[in-house]
Amino acid sequence: MQSVVYHSDDIQAWEQRWFAAQNSSLGLMQQAAWSIAQQLIKLFKEQSIKNIAVWCGQGNNAGDGYFIASYLKRAGFHVEIFAAELGQSANLHCAVQFAIEKKVPIHQNFNVGRIFDCHIDALFGIGLNRELNTNWQQAIQQFNEQTGLKVSVDIPSGLQANTGCTLPCAIRADHTFTVLGLKAGLFTGQGKEYTGELHLIDLIPIDQELKPLAYLTSTNIKLPKRLAFGHKGSYGHVLVVGGHEQMGGAVIMAAEAAFHAGAGKVTVVCHQNHHQAILSRSPNIMLRDIDALDEKSIKDILSQIDAVCFGMGLGRDDWAKQIYQQWFNLLNQSTHLETVLDADALWFLAKQPQKLNAHIYLTPHPGEAATLLECSTTQIENDRISAIYALQQKYAGQWVLKGAGSLILEDTLYICTQGNAGMGTGGMGDVLAGMIASLKAQFHKAIALHEIVTLHAQAGDRLAKQGMRGLQAFEMNQAITQVVNQ
Repeated sequence: MQSVVYHSDDIQAWEQRWFAAQNSSLGLMQQAAWSIAQQLIKLFKEQSIKNIAVWCGQGNNAGDGYFIASYLKRAGFHVEIFAAELGQSANLHCAVQFAIEKKVPIHQNFNVGRIFDCHIDALFGIGLNRELNTNWQQAIQQFNEQTGLKVSVDIPSGLQANTGCTLPCAIRADHTFTVLGLKAGLFTGQGKEYTGELHLIDLIPIDQELKPLAYLTSTNIKLPKRLAFGHKGSYGHVLVVGGHEQMGGAVIMAAEAAFHAGAGKVTVVCHQNHHQAILSRSPNIMLRDIDALDEKSIKDILSQIDAVCFGMGLGRDDWAKQIYQQWFNLLNQSTHLETVLDADALWFLAKQPQKLNAHIYLTPHPGEAATLLECSTTQIENDRISAIYALQQKYAGQWVLKGAGSLILEDTLYICTQGNAGMGTGGMGDVLAGMIASLKAQFHKAIALHEIVTLHAQAGDRLAKQGMRGLQAFEMNQAITQVVNQ
């Protein structure tokens, strides 16, 4: 079953409905703190942690912190609370009084003068939407500079709950105990850098009004076994189109990825300058000269294939523009072809926007998405979820917004939780395009776009087992073969 991700506003509205049904808000705060404390006690015993500093802000998140500190003190740990000032809400007042009764020392500052084994962040919760002032930025920087284990309550303070952006800095947690439901900002954008190991504190029943924002992609993807009587014609024919005179590597990587993902046949249409290099690497790839094809020839080729990826290494000059115009309408008008648009095809689409058919898959990175939406890359990264919806609204089709926590928008929004920073290298997008074309050629609707993105990420994770630095896209092939056979 896929995990559900919610918008912070919807989680807060869900809480309010729970309280409107005569359930206690203070009781929920105590329950959340108790549940987190019990998991922390087990973690602390495993890691021989004895001295804990709890950093508390001014809202409900701070209330959680005071109660957690009190429960940990009662369990026999040495605990001290550091807080800028005591809050005024009724629940927070009760939490503070409870900590005082349990004789937990409370310092009304963040001047941590001794070394603690663990620091717990209860500064801000999911309601934070403004840029932090200088004093709070300084507090977060002080927290991050401390030695010892770092734990965040609900969300790392300074991280925007829905976008994964920092405001402008955030706690770097080793563990985050998020309350009630998963938030998108923990998984996409900068969120993965700050969240650490994630634990869900599931406390109240979901009601009918709570709607998902997105789903996390499943990590357990198994493809159907091949039939004993299958042959190369049974497993799809992939066409790779691109390869400007001066850029041949991208089509090679896409084509090889298509074969390693299981395609029965792969044809590359590119500038003839690259034919010898392609055959020397992969003699199983069939070749056509892109300059030798007229409309009739292209239609004939398209009638014989199952999927195409278009745009890798195409270039952006007049020659590339002519090739794009020659191929694009035929691909968009096709009723049977699974079509991936990537790289320079996206650039030309941005210059000549058109509505796309549902069988077209587009895979921009944030810079390409910014070109498609005529905005800045910063705007894309500041709200990746809004960006991918805007792309589909403008162009239709199905979308992958690549990056940390890649987003996939089919009929539903998915977030990919796998993959690693080592995959941020030239050619990884070409490999993904080849995999999408290959697996769609083989399985069509029987495999979802988000599942293919996850398989690509899993291949990258296999490749990174010996370290992320220095990974190269052309090394992905054996890892791809492994994940499609897992």
